[in-house]
Amino acid sequence: MSIVKYKAFIQAVDSGSFTAASEILHCTQSAVSRMVSDLEDEWGVTLLERGRSGVRLTSEGLKLLPYVRSVCNEVLKLKSAVADLRGLHAGVVRIGAFSSVATYWLPKTIKAFLKNYPNIDYEVLLGDYSEIESWIIEGRVDFGFLVQPCNPSLDIEILEQDELMAVVPKDHPLASLDAIAVEKMADYPFMLLEKGRQGEFSEVFKRYGIKPNVRCTTWDDYAVMSMTEMGLGISILPKLILQRIPYDIVSKPLDPPAFRSIVLATQKQSRLSLAARYFQQFIKESVGRKEAVC
Repeated sequence: MSIVKYKAFIQAVDSGSFTAASEILHCTQSAVSRMVSDLEDEWGVTLLERGRSGVRLTSEGLKLLPYVRSVCNEVLKLKSAVADLRGLHAGVVRIGAFSSVATYWLPKTIKAFLKNYPNIDYEVLLGDYSEIESWIIEGRVDFGFLVQPCNPSLDIEILEQDELMAVVPKDHPLASLDAIAVEKMADYPFMLLEKGRQGEFSEVFKRYGIKPNVRCTTWDDYAVMSMTEMGLGISILPKLILQRIPYDIVSKPLDPPAFRSIVLATQKQSRLSLAARYFQQFIKESVGRKEAVC
């Protein structure tokens, strides 16, 4: 955890603000601020001056920063040396993922991992939850991303609570609301994102005894967005997929809020390759537990 705090301090300095640092480290602004504060409490010094325009080094922070950078650099060298000794020069990591994870998490994570392990190759299989579970159980992939509940034969670790958002056309009567009540969603034609087993979106309505007016069911997030943009209906989509979208639609929180738990799943007592083990741990550190680890 000390290394994680050191990284938060360095990135806050380099970025000029906790907010910018949090985006680069893939964690919350409050997590970065808290980790820097923890270091200040631990060392009994003030490292950064906080202001509306961002953060800047104090004289104490300026003196300690080179040492913190040196520690982080040496840790990277140590990891690289250990990997060399253990033979992590090549390998293939096989991953099962659904679209939002494959689009917004994996590319950044793989790019960061390649800095230390440039000779590792990747095979990413894109599927729905049932398919990914089957691939893990059959050994087709080393591990996969899923949403709870999962097959009990799998070992899982929760990575993220991904908020579910109401999605409506820009000119829709609900578009002006700060949050959209779940029961209001049943008043309009609904585009259901689902395939195979019952998913988290149907569960939202089931939880409150509401029956949506389903006009179309599909497993393609972008098809749902496109049909919503055309005014064919409204929908519920995960917040993770609603980044940098090319569709003229509006997303709003649900009332009451709803979330899906994204997990990393493997076979119980599976014997992963060295490359897969290293990459799996890297995912947990860089993607999961965002309040505690960046």
